[in-house]
Amino acid sequence: MNGKAKYIIGGIIILAFLVVGFMSFMDSKIEYVDFAEAQNRLKTVEVKGYWLKDKETKFDGNTNTFSFYMRDDHNNEMKVIFDGAKPNNFEVAEAVVVKGKVKDGCFMAKDILTKCPSKYEAHPDEIKKSQL
Repeated sequence: MNGKAKYIIGGIIILAFLVVGFMSFMDSKIEYVDFAEAQNRLKTVEVKGYWLKDKETKFDGNTNTFSFYMRDDHNNEMKVIFDGAKPNNFEVAEAVVVKGKVKDGCFMAKDILTKCPSKYEAHPDEIKKSQL
């Protein structure tokens, strides 16, 4: 093998690594959107919102799915179906972030992140007392 062929093969290998790295980066880049925007996207997105406690929430043991209704920051409501069990701290969460795609009018979540209230945050009555 001559020197020129080695450079060509080396260049092809480097180009292949760059393409794979770029594709991996693009797959890991997930944007925060609301439910209205999530319906228009074909790729995985994240939506931040709040669990609607007054609407149906259930876990189906036969299909191992947890479903609930959520309202995003722009007051759009949508049913969320998660392929898995309910997160442990779901009831005490201040906010919920779901990661997934919209399919057939429902948000199919691959992951659920919960934002729990801070245990270091003072209660409003305690703040008023400390200011007196």
